[in-house]
Amino acid sequence: MRDLFLLEDNVVFLNHGSFGACPRPVFSVYQEWQRRLEAQPVRFLGRELWGHLAEARQALANYLNAAAADLVFVPNATFGVNVVARSLALGPGDEVLATNHEYGACDRTWQFLAQKRGFAYIRQPVPLYQMTATDLLEAVWAGVTPQTKLIFVSHITSPTAVTFPVAAICARAREAGILTLIDGAHAPGQIPLDITAIAPDFYTGNCHKWLCAPKGAAFLYARPKVQPLIEPLVVSWGWGEERQFTTGTDFIDYLLWQGTDDPAAYLSIPAAIEFQAGHNWTKARQRCHTLLRQAIVALEAITGRASPYPDHTAYHQMAIVPLPPLDDPAKLKEQLYQTYQIEIPVIKWNNEFFVRISVQVYNTSGDLKQLTSSLTQLVPLLLA
Repeated sequence: MRDLFLLEDNVVFLNHGSFGACPRPVFSVYQEWQRRLEAQPVRFLGRELWGHLAEARQALANYLNAAAADLVFVPNATFGVNVVARSLALGPGDEVLATNHEYGACDRTWQFLAQKRGFAYIRQPVPLYQMTATDLLEAVWAGVTPQTKLIFVSHITSPTAVTFPVAAICARAREAGILTLIDGAHAPGQIPLDITAIAPDFYTGNCHKWLCAPKGAAFLYARPKVQPLIEPLVVSWGWGEERQFTTGTDFIDYLLWQGTDDPAAYLSIPAAIEFQAGHNWTKARQRCHTLLRQAIVALEAITGRASPYPDHTAYHQMAIVPLPPLDDPAKLKEQLYQTYQIEIPVIKWNNEFFVRISVQVYNTSGDLKQLTSSLTQLVPLLLA
């Protein structure tokens, strides 16, 4: 599978979680869409694009078990979070409840708007170690107050790779009259995803990460009853009574056309879905999980620190392993890259240090052995 990706041969790439990696066949489709655009830009953007986008949205909707009318393309999940955060009428006396596991860029989005509008952004502390799905649900819900207007939580978290029980959180929030926004940046492609079963108010997910689409491919879902709450971040031809471009719904019109842009990444999402379907992705994910599980066991022996997860079913293709205390996490990350050619993040979270391992289909057992070998040499130096 390594030959099907464009990654450099001399790098052990264990950081798929940050930005993903696009397979050669999907990247070729992406470039072909760009060539078609450039061959006749007016025809493509002015006459053909809406049909192509509708087909791509339908393919993604089928993959997510959602209605195409409830999905719109966005460049990335952070953009999707911004759309919802800036649309909601939140102000003094209101609270947005999140956790201390959320992605930093999205934390900043909420902090920025909280300062600007006067609502409270609550980062509920959720313990990391040995937390079951029920434990996680109750830990999140402990932060709910009568002022809670929205619960914002990651499906699979970026810093800790914890999978939150989002369906249970959304169901409980719906009963309490609280809106939900799920950050699914790491979910599509890493786990089977059923939007209908999760039943969120809003869900945004990246396609350029674990689904292996080109960069700049993501989506925002909104259930029909809350779609009128959404406003465009960029006002363009999809807004107003006399619209130059229309799909028939405000939600899609507002967000789908935001000025001239390159839609090739969006249009390549069906190719990414087909690529994974054609390579038995269920089996491929299982193999990746097995490699990751073996690496975690080996690293636990090296570091003397136990995995934070209750068991191996609590993570998928991405997980963290605790490290000894570090003076400079960035220095260890650079050592791993410069000395051992291993691209992997070293993370500080809640005053603890971790290495976050992503295992994708192009990784081999040799990649994980190189990681364990390098940390076998480096960990004693960290403890010295």
